[in-house]
This record gives sequence, structure tokens and C-alpha cells, in this order.
Amino acid sequence: MKTDKETISIGCGAGFSGDRTDAALPVVKTLIERPGARAIIFENLAERTLATHQLTKLSHPELGYEPLLDLEIRPILADCLKHNITIIGNFGAANPEGAAQLIWKIAKELDLPIPRIAIVAGDDLSGSHGRAIIQEHLAQDFDDRRFVCANAYQGAWEIAQAIQAGAQIVVAGRVADPSLTVGPVIAHYDLRVDQWQEIAGATMAGHLLECGAQVSGGYFADPGKKEVPNSHNIGFPIAEVFPDGSCIISKANDCGGIVNAQTVKEQLLYEVHDPAAYITPDVIADITQATVEDLGNNQVRLSGVIGHPRTNTLKANVFFDGGWFGEAEISYAGQNAEGRARLAMDILEKRLGNLMPLRFDLIGITSILGDDGNLLLKGIAPGSNQDVRLRVAGQHETLSEIDRLLRELTALWTGGPAGGGGVRTNKRRRLSTKSCLIKREQVPAHFYFFKGPSK
Repeated sequence: MKTDKETISIGCGAGFSGDRTDAALPVVKTLIERPGARAIIFENLAERTLATHQLTKLSHPELGYEPLLDLEIRPILADCLKHNITIIGNFGAANPEGAAQLIWKIAKELDLPIPRIAIVAGDDLSGSHGRAIIQEHLAQDFDDRRFVCANAYQGAWEIAQAIQAGAQIVVAGRVADPSLTVGPVIAHYDLRVDQWQEIAGATMAGHLLECGAQVSGGYFADPGKKEVPNSHNIGFPIAEVFPDGSCIISKANDCGGIVNAQTVKEQLLYEVHDPAAYITPDVIADITQATVEDLGNNQVRLSGVIGHPRTNTLKANVFFDGGWFGEAEISYAGQNAEGRARLAMDILEKRLGNLMPLRFDLIGITSILGDDGNLLLKGIAPGSNQDVRLRVAGQHETLSEIDRLLRELTALWTGGPAGGGGVRTNKRRRLSTKSCLIKREQVPAHFYFFKGPSK
């Protein structure tokens, strides 16, 4: 194993699909100034994001990867190649080959040496073989007619192998979020698969990085209670990971934001169902004995993470066609605004309530309390609100009925009540989700090098 004099620093360039595309460059500039090995990760997949990319690929086979990939990669590619900063991302989504082809094209357009791009495969279970595996596990819960796609959460080992084989860029689909960080750590320190302590530490470093600005002040900010300087320009986080798996979290230089014990603790507990058993494809991490030490100057050390052997199964998310979802909004302002909004709600209920269950919100009164049955809304006494926005949402098997819902709200513009305006409508396909656990040997992952665009 390498010594702690040769640590690895890993920065985050994106925390979700749609994240700020100008955040990665300050991270890369900061990494350039650091000694030792360097990498930057892009975490672009949420639970449902990949399924929407699968739908896109069905209609447009050349797409299905992260739609902001060009904006993410183009500004940093030259610096990363010049300074040996490895790029790792799950921005391949439903089409890793397409993502690799785009990166190849960007390098050509920038007159850069063509990078060595590795693709991690094995997560996509949407084909006939994968569908049979999923059907075996879901049994009567599997709906072949409505099946859209399925993906297994792969881990870090194929990422590590690709880096050790010389990859400068690793394109993946559905790998677990922390595994994007664990991969380069394994590769740098040449870890064994059973070095649970070290892998667990790296996993929690990855967990701190995976949501981007969330650990460096973005989601922490609460004016007057938890102040964050220059919130408009938060520096994304960087983890220096040591051989024992401990790490120091900091952020990009010359940017706003804050990294302290509070921001780290909030993110450390985020989306962790059991602090004693945080399960990933690579390890089971236990943070109940972990230590968070504020070193000052936007640096926090995390140590003491305990690792346990990984499970013999991988989680898979399975998506089915759930029909259509539609929503529409209209605003009412001035005297008796709330009364007019409530009358509009009553009109829609009487005209459409027999077709589908409707969800209403009076934004400005109650709209974020999970009131799907409209019970809270009906219990609030009418007041004198001067600015109210009515929102109605519904779901149905057929698009025509959703279109009718949107037309009915649009008709309120002239069909009354008085003074409505600012109509907005939206519709999209709806997906339903099921999850299952699959034995590792049924869904093996592997990597290969991209050989260039097809002729």
C-alpha cells in the first residue's frame, strides 16, 4: 500500500442531473494546486433520473446520457488531461457509449489528445436476459406489459480496474453514488476487496461528496440561523482521502460556501437509513463511532468509520409505465383572491372529479404538507389572502384525459372566476418503481475501453 505522503484528492463536479455546470472548473483549479493523485467525480443520477433517460433513449437511441454532459466536461477537459486529473461519472446513464462518443467529440473539437475512455457496464437489466432475472425475483409483481427498464447498483471495483488499466475518464451508468469516489481510492492505494475499514472510510468520503454543494453550505444555509457566505458562488467539496480511509473535507478555493462540523454532520446523516449499517455494493459502513473534527479554515476531518463485509446481493430498481401525470396552475390576486381560487377549485372538482382523483393546492396557504387528500386545505378557514395560486394535479392511464384536465384549467382564463392569470400546464409520463435484491453473480459488471465513434 502507498504511504500517506501520496494521498489522493477527489473533488465533486456535480451532485445531480441539472446541477450547476460552472461548479467543476474551480474544483479542477484547486486540484491542480494539490500534490498527489487527483480525480473529479460527477454524480448525475437520482432514483428516477435513469428511468427518464431510458425513456429518452427509446425515442432517440443516440441520447439517454446526461443532457448537460457537454457543459460539464468541455470547460475542464483540457486541464484534467494536462494535469492527470481522472474524471469519473455516472453521466453515462442509459447510454454510456453515447456519453463516451460525446466526450471523444469534445476532445477532437478542442484539438486535445484523444483521452483513454473506459466504460463500466453490467448495470442495465433492460434486455431480455436482465428482464428474465427481474421477473424471477419479482414474480407476480412483474408486469411484462408495462415494464420499462431495470438497473442494478454496481460498485467501485470496475472503476478501479479501469483506472489501473490507464483510463483517464471512466463513464458509468448506475453505480452507487459513493462508489464513484471509492473507485479511484481503491486504484490509488491498490486496496484488496476485503479491506473493509479503508473501503468504508472511502465510502463515507464519497457520501459526503456525492451531493455537491450540500456539504459545503448550499443546503445548510438558513438566513439568520446558519449563515453561509457568498451563497451565490458556493465552492463544491473536495475530499483528501488517506490510506486508512479517513479523509479531510474542504472546498474549492476562491469560492463561497462553508465547510464545518455542522455541514459535514448534516450530510453524513443524509439518506442513511441505519448509521450502524450503511449498505453499499462495496461495503457495509458503520458511522456510529466516527469522529468529525473541525480543523478550521473550511477543513473537517472524518475518521473512525468501521467497515463490515459487503452483502452478496445488489439492489436493482425496476420501472414500469404508470400512465400519465398532469398539473396546471393559475393565479388570483387582489381582493377576495382566496375566495376566487376556491371557486375555481370547486369548478374543476365538479367538472373532472368523476374522471380521476385530483390533488389541489392553494399555494400561499397550504401546498407542501403532503395533503394528498386535501384534508388540511378543507379545514382552513377562508381568509383575506391577496395573492393565491391554485394548483391541480392528476394522474390517469390515458393521455387524452390528462389533456382534458389541462384544458379545463386553461379555460378558467375566461370561464371564470374573475381575475385569473399566469396559467401554466405540464404533462409527463409517470413511472412506478419496485426494488429487489439480486445475487451478485447474476449481474456481473465489467469495463472496456471505448474505441471511437462507429463509422
